[in-house]
Amino acid sequence: MTSSVPPVTPSAAPGPGASVLDLAPVVPVVVLHDAADAVPLARALVAGGLPAIEVTLRTPAALESIRAVAAEVPGAVVGAGTVISPERVRETVAAGARFLVSPGWTDTLLESMKASGLPFLPGVSTTSEVVALLERGVREMKFFPAEAAGGTAYLKALSAPLPQARFCPTGGISPASAPSYLALPNVGCVGGSWMVPGDAVAAKDWDRVARLAAEAAALAP
Repeated sequence: MTSSVPPVTPSAAPGPGASVLDLAPVVPVVVLHDAADAVPLARALVAGGLPAIEVTLRTPAALESIRAVAAEVPGAVVGAGTVISPERVRETVAAGARFLVSPGWTDTLLESMKASGLPFLPGVSTTSEVVALLERGVREMKFFPAEAAGGTAYLKALSAPLPQARFCPTGGISPASAPSYLALPNVGCVGGSWMVPGDAVAAKDWDRVARLAAEAAALAP
């Protein structure tokens, strides 16, 4: 399975068959409590060079936020995070999500994500989980919780025996640690929330979000 994303707009579109892991070096992990913030936040992130946006399903506003971004921000590739059940897969597909991210996986969830037709990144934190996904034809994964599960040392150790696996590490990653992850051959991008600080969102300081997004987009090695 390759996490391919259909083109967005002529100016922001990835090439045909492009991977979620290759859209930008950083995927913002967004928790929204007010769906009214979704569109201006997404526009700020896209303006800063981060088109792939993971809206986590942790709040009642999440699905409405995904729906709004999908409808009103053509430069964004909006995805759903914290997808943990087939019901959540169906809901996010209906809302217009362009990709799915889970913190972990089961065969039931995996089959539902595959059946959705969307690119997806199932979460792993052990070698056995990676091997199990490779057996099932999945080569692109979320490594979570990255820092707690072993960080760059763990991913570097996986790269020799399992070079076909590629990761988006998420969990505890900061602007200081992100470059070390991005330098690894088996890392396509990282996920983080430092470019969407809660105080900036509360203040609706979208210029600050755009500046932080631009700094994150410049982290690619």
